[in-house]
Amino acid sequence: MTLLERVGLAALLRMDPETAHGLSIRALQAGFAPTPGPITSDRLRTTVAGLELPNPVGLAAGYDKNATALAPLSQSGFGFIEVGAATPQPQPGNPKPRLFRLAADRAAINRFGFNNDGMQAIAARLAQRPSDAVIGLNLGANKDSADRVADYVKVLQVCAPHLDFATVNVSSPNTEKLRDLQGKAALASLLGAVMEAKVALERPVPVFLKIAPDLSAAELEDVAEVATSCGVDAIIATNTTLDRSGLTDPQASETGGLSGAPLFEKSTRVLAGLHQLVDGRVPLIGVGGVATAEQAYAKITAGASVVQLYTAMVYAGLSLGAEIARGLDALLERDGFSNVARAVGTKRGDWA
Repeated sequence: MTLLERVGLAALLRMDPETAHGLSIRALQAGFAPTPGPITSDRLRTTVAGLELPNPVGLAAGYDKNATALAPLSQSGFGFIEVGAATPQPQPGNPKPRLFRLAADRAAINRFGFNNDGMQAIAARLAQRPSDAVIGLNLGANKDSADRVADYVKVLQVCAPHLDFATVNVSSPNTEKLRDLQGKAALASLLGAVMEAKVALERPVPVFLKIAPDLSAAELEDVAEVATSCGVDAIIATNTTLDRSGLTDPQASETGGLSGAPLFEKSTRVLAGLHQLVDGRVPLIGVGGVATAEQAYAKITAGASVVQLYTAMVYAGLSLGAEIARGLDALLERDGFSNVARAVGTKRGDWA
């Protein structure tokens, strides 16, 4: 981390979390951010769902919700970027305050509720995206929608020409009854409609599914069955949790989705279980509590082909993505892996 980033991060941590988030985006837009370019090596280069990535460390959705900092983010060290979530119509999200920094737990709780500028504005920004980056969009449904399945399809149809992948997000806890779409019948209906829309696109893009970490074993089996039968290109495991076990921060009782360090073990166990269920038929993306190269490596050896992070940057800065990619390269070399793909799932039994 550079001195400038260290000073800036210290200042942001003294501010209201949502204000700090907005200022960090503006700092990126103004050029006050590390831009080492995508970190890469022969060990780090990999392919997932047909996407060629310089490294397997991605930025999760939620940071650049409205695709306003695509150029600097594409040069910040990550192997791929996910923006959004986007909904058909703009919506303000839930009332403030809706973002809470749990410093004692190295975590965060958010209840944003898919606040975004809407698919048309986001598509216009994506149309100006850097051509040499891998950029995806998290798809969402409007809170007051009468047909949430149609919402996902609309966002895909409008934004797909400017994307490398799209993620069906049915796992945010902050839109009422959204997680109900993870039920077997509802999920099959949703994914069937989205995959049908994908095939009809002029340029079809890979479609990922993002799931919650709070599924029971039976529910996880259902998700695996539906996702594989519908032909989903990858599964992202996992989104935020409603679980508050082991937290010590005074703000732990706030409602919303918990992310950060406390999620690592739970999400990694879900990941490993899912890897066992899909048995190589669908690649997995590991998310939840990744803050170090060792943790990224643990996700990969538990079954993730690539990983994503976000909350850890609140405490360690934007340069964390590049630092994790470099550290992962060293760990792969240490253990004799010529490429990260060879490490995937090699220690699944430690978690499943």
